[in-house]
Amino acid sequence: MKKRTASLLAALLVFALCLSGCSSSSSSETTAAETTAAETTAEATAEESTAEAVDDQAAADEVAALIDAIYVQEWTEDTEDLCAQAKDAWDALTDEQKELVEGENADPDYFGKDTGDASLDDPRNSDDIGENELLVVSFGTSYNDSRVEDIKSIEDALQEAYPDWSVRRAFTSQIIINHILARDGEQIDNVEQALQRAVDNGVKNLVVQPTHLMQGAEYDELTETVAEYEDQFESVVIAEPLLGEVGDDATVINEDKQAVAEAVVAAAVEESDYDTLEAAAEDGVAIVLMGHGTSHTAKVTYSQMQTQMEELGYENVFIGTVEGEPEETEVQAVITSVTEAGYTKVILRPLMVVAGDHANNDMAGEDEDSWLSLFTASGNFESIETQISGLGRIEAVEELYIAHTAAAIESLGDITASSDSSEEGTEAAVLADGTYTVDFDTDSSMFHINEALDGKGTLTVENGEMTVHITLVSQNIVNLYVGLAEDAEADGAEILEPTVDTVTYSDGTSEEVYGFDVPVEALDEEFDLAILGTKGTWYDHKVSVSNPEAE
Repeated sequence: MKKRTASLLAALLVFALCLSGCSSSSSSETTAAETTAAETTAEATAEESTAEAVDDQAAADEVAALIDAIYVQEWTEDTEDLCAQAKDAWDALTDEQKELVEGENADPDYFGKDTGDASLDDPRNSDDIGENELLVVSFGTSYNDSRVEDIKSIEDALQEAYPDWSVRRAFTSQIIINHILARDGEQIDNVEQALQRAVDNGVKNLVVQPTHLMQGAEYDELTETVAEYEDQFESVVIAEPLLGEVGDDATVINEDKQAVAEAVVAAAVEESDYDTLEAAAEDGVAIVLMGHGTSHTAKVTYSQMQTQMEELGYENVFIGTVEGEPEETEVQAVITSVTEAGYTKVILRPLMVVAGDHANNDMAGEDEDSWLSLFTASGNFESIETQISGLGRIEAVEELYIAHTAAAIESLGDITASSDSSEEGTEAAVLADGTYTVDFDTDSSMFHINEALDGKGTLTVENGEMTVHITLVSQNIVNLYVGLAEDAEADGAEILEPTVDTVTYSDGTSEEVYGFDVPVEALDEEFDLAILGTKGTWYDHKVSVSNPEAE
């Protein structure tokens, strides 16, 4: 009996062990299967996530490419369509995708940054202009609030002052025009479009008022463009920019510079916690005005503005520039000047007509190379305040533009009178053989002697024949013809070829420009002299040679 019991127990033990083994094997197989399934799911999720990330970046890259395509200075027939495509593509992005937009010039701020309400602006691009147009030309800004306060304010002031003239707008920056069109749907004319609009509307008298600070590169380009259209109007004149004539050196100041200096300093004091500039100085405050700067010879204007501040007794006002030209206006040089003068607090403010990108970013931005950051990093100052206000919103500045426009309008009468009197003629002067310094006068502000020569040419008289050598402002006039433009294109016309002249400006810089030897029949009498521009079109002009002084 005991043997049977032992056998039975052994059998039961073996059976239990078998059951245990089978159970363990089954559990192991189940766990492996579940692990494989989980890994497959994870891989699929990762692949799906990667695919979505690729799609997000591709969508963002498409917008970036479109922004870069319209971030150009040249208008083409495709520009408006590309602007619309860029906006539609941007609107189709998710918020996460918008943050991925990055290109050569593209970033999320191109469409996403809030710069104010564009609907408050007036592009002034309507037709029905009438016979008299006042074209206000600005560089432009994509900052909507600044465009309204600084540019539109000037235009509105001019329209109020001259109700008999139709005020229209043009920007010289196609990049900005495209930005505004793409983001806000507002169409602003470039200079050529505005001039063609004037031609199409039958404008007879055109006054161009630039809002530029000085006669720099932008002003030069404007005069060249206007010259290409001037024969399509009865009269054209370009008014002075804000600071008037450039002058020879840093010591030259004028009433325009004084008016602007007084206006911007008064505005800076008004926006501060001080009642007067003197009170600010006593509290250790320096006002630093940031201009743009330029490599153009007109950069001496900034030095002249510093001279003007000193002449007015504004010892705690300093002039600097973004470009650092002239060199004493470079930001680190200005920081040193302010520090050495003993000032411990600073107010930064733009010396610019418009408080746009430079004022918001280069001056008051958060990047480490902004003026606010650099002044702070110097550790020399207790406090640094920024005032983001353009010159265009200052009433005294608007009045100065009104005065410049008034002078331009008055000159239209002088042009007409000069044309009438030229028909009467005068007795020709007779000079002995020799060399003389003479005045060379033209009927156009776009065609004149280089500023370094004060409107003077050199007249050579030999055997009774007179030839005047004139040195122009650039190489943009490539040929001259004594006579009318229509005759210059005839076979056998005697075209005057240029010489290459080198002029030296008051700041010591030199430039190669074109000069011409022009035959002169008589002194003090107007004669026809056609010019050929770089675009291959001839234009008629009236010139005269007068006031000879023997060398």
